[in-house]
Amino acid sequence: MNLLQCGEAGRAGRAAARREQLVSVARRLFAEQGFHGTGVAQLAAESGIKVGQIYRDFADKEAIVAAIVESDLAIFLNDQDMTRAIETRDIPALREWLREFLRCGSDGEPDPLFAEIMAEAARNERIRGIAHTINRSVSGALMRVLVALAPAASQAEERSRLCDMILTMGAGVLYRRIGDPDFEEAATFRRLIAVLDAHVDALIAPAPDPIFENSRCGFVTPR
Repeated sequence: MNLLQCGEAGRAGRAAARREQLVSVARRLFAEQGFHGTGVAQLAAESGIKVGQIYRDFADKEAIVAAIVESDLAIFLNDQDMTRAIETRDIPALREWLREFLRCGSDGEPDPLFAEIMAEAARNERIRGIAHTINRSVSGALMRVLVALAPAASQAEERSRLCDMILTMGAGVLYRRIGDPDFEEAATFRRLIAVLDAHVDALIAPAPDPIFENSRCGFVTPR
C-alpha cells in the first residue's frame, strides 16, 4: 500500500467513525425525543459533528433513520451466523436462529425507536419506505432459513404460511412490549416458541400420507 492509499484508507476510516458516532447519538435522541422533536442542530451539539458535515454525510434526517435501521438489522438478523448455518444445513442452529428471531432481540425493555419509526411511517412517505425495506429484509432472511430447513418445492406453501405466522407473532411481541404494561414476556415467549417448534417439526418431518396408514391396503407403517 502506497502513501496515497494509506491517506485514503485513513480518511475512509475517520468518515466511517464519524457516521457511526452520529448514528449512535441519533438513535438515542430519536428514541428519547421523537423524530420531529430532534433537530439537526441538536444532533450536531450532542455528537460534536458540525451541521455542515452532517449534511455532507446524510442528505436529511430520514437518511439517518435509514442508517440506524441498516445497522440494527445487521445485528438483529445475525447474518453471518445465519449464512453459516444455511450453508452447512445445521438444523439445530437454524432452529435456534428462528427462536431468537421470535424473541425480537428481547432484553426485557421496549424499543421506543421502533414505535417512533412505525408512528412516523403513517405520515412520512420516506419513513414508510424505510419500514417497507425492514419488512422485506426481515421476511427475506426468514424465508432463507425456512428454505434451508425444508427445501422441497412442494413445501413452498407451508414455508410461506409459517413465514407469515412468525412475522405476525414477532410484530405482536414488539407492540405488546411497547404498549402493554401487563405483558408477561417470559411466559409468552415459552408459549410462542412451543408453537414455533411444533410448526417447524411439521415442516421438516411431515406426517406420512394417510394411505400408508391404511392396514386394509397392506401399507401399515412400522411402529
